[in-house]
Amino acid sequence: MAPLDSIQTNSAEELEHSLSPCFPALLKFESTREMEASPVWNEVSDEALRILNAVVYEELAAGDNQPADNGVIRALAWNIERGNVFEGIVKALAEDERLSGRDVLMLTELDHGMARSGNRFVARELAERLGLNYAFAPVYIALQKGSGVESQVEGENTRSIHGLAMFSKWPMSNVHAIPLPNGKDKMWGKEKRLGWLRALFADIEHPAGTFRAVTVHLDAHCSRAHRRKQMRLILDHLDTLPPLPTIIGGDWNTTTFNSQNATRAIMGYWRRVFMGPKNVAKNHLPNPERYFEKNLFVDLERRGYDYRGLNEVGVGTLHYHVESIEKNTNLRDWVPEWCFPFIFWAAGRVGGSVSGRLDWFAGKGISIAPGVKPQTIGNLTDGDGTPLSDHDAITLDFVLN
Repeated sequence: MAPLDSIQTNSAEELEHSLSPCFPALLKFESTREMEASPVWNEVSDEALRILNAVVYEELAAGDNQPADNGVIRALAWNIERGNVFEGIVKALAEDERLSGRDVLMLTELDHGMARSGNRFVARELAERLGLNYAFAPVYIALQKGSGVESQVEGENTRSIHGLAMFSKWPMSNVHAIPLPNGKDKMWGKEKRLGWLRALFADIEHPAGTFRAVTVHLDAHCSRAHRRKQMRLILDHLDTLPPLPTIIGGDWNTTTFNSQNATRAIMGYWRRVFMGPKNVAKNHLPNPERYFEKNLFVDLERRGYDYRGLNEVGVGTLHYHVESIEKNTNLRDWVPEWCFPFIFWAAGRVGGSVSGRLDWFAGKGISIAPGVKPQTIGNLTDGDGTPLSDHDAITLDFVLN
């Protein structure tokens, strides 16, 4: 399943497909290699690759925007967990003064036609409701409704597409995406998917000057070395483009774990037990750049990208609670049952809750705006107290150097 150069389209209708009737046959395969050797893949591959290599870009902004004060550009990155709590997310982005009025939004985990998120085209509906231009890049065609509790939701998928996106009130140009190789075979295991993660690029034509934005979602089910490889591919691609001030933002999945498979995750867990649960929870999970994921961040700095001054370093963006039935259910899809008493014990040693920093900004040719600090925006809920996402949002106000 070889990715091609991304193909930009200005029509969401280009993501329509007739693949669903073939999903039961595809679900029988236990590996991508086995699938690609089959007659059914020969039948569906052209259409599947057409979807996976597409990038939709539509200009829906109102067009009456005013130049930003003092040349300040306001960015937000947020993993919105499929867009499941859609109305709450819209309200937060429109009305929460910490999130609203942003010049560029780099969002990850957006569904198109998935039952778990109401079968919405989340990216397009967000853009319509907020009056923004948007670009959307599919990353997976989901052969099932999801993992854990997602597999139990009512209804069926209509489009079965999952992806990442970028939004701006300003025009975008040179919109494209590059593939990031999978850290594990997405046809192996309980949740089967076609595709691969991608990084989405766009040049934002802001009144203060044109800058380049990159929405990034690195792999969770892979090794730390593989995440480093994915980031290096992004940086290598940036080197081929005309120079512009650049901001990279998104969910980098810097969990500190090698989650390529359950065995490696379990070994990593025991390593942390021996290091001391309190030590790991305090000094490593919210600071992956110190040790476990250090090489990825060293690469960024060697290539001229700052991250230290552009993030609230040491503050977690994903929080795991022992009492969270939903996360425990999802975890059971890839961690053996016998591990849970030990996981609960370790979490109990630090009060039943641990936080890791998975979401980041990095930049070249930009500086933090005077008098402000990068922020991590947590405790975002809807009117009923339901969390809008399992990730906190991060924000940054910057100027072009």
